[in-house]
Amino acid sequence: MSEETKNGQEEQAKADNEEVVEEVFAEEPQESEEQESDELSQLQEKLDESENRYLRLRADFDNFRRRMNAESEAKEKYRAQSLITELLPALDNFERALNIEVDNDQTKTLLQGMEMVHRSLIEALKKEGVEPIEAVGQEFDPHLHQAVMQTEDENYGSNIVVEEFQKGYKLKDRVIRPSMVKVNQ
Repeated sequence: MSEETKNGQEEQAKADNEEVVEEVFAEEPQESEEQESDELSQLQEKLDESENRYLRLRADFDNFRRRMNAESEAKEKYRAQSLITELLPALDNFERALNIEVDNDQTKTLLQGMEMVHRSLIEALKKEGVEPIEAVGQEFDPHLHQAVMQTEDENYGSNIVVEEFQKGYKLKDRVIRPSMVKVNQ
């Protein structure tokens, strides 16, 4: 082969190679751009998912904190409930004892002492937020009263409490013990 032919073939091969190289390089950026956009969208999805998870965790924590604060407030508000529940039978016994008939001075003096103790006990309970439930003459409320008897009395309207057998008490806004009552039909 002549040198010209050889040079011509080499030049032709060089030109062909350059075209192939240009095509390869021209295709590569498109593929890398597609890969980059895929990676970018995947990263954006992961970021969105992480943000959503963070927001949900933060909301859960805020709800937990509010719930714990409410429980703590309720615990403080009703801290004396168990003690008061234990004292109510003793208070009932005091009231029964105060209703006895007095026949001599010694018994009268004893009764006066018991009245003083009863008053101080009632005052201490009031300071804690305990108050008796009004029953006689009030309309029957199943949240405040426990009906143990019914009667027909023309002096009272329908569904009105006629008599109270055992006093009921509330601690702030919570019923500790409902009143046992007789209700008119």
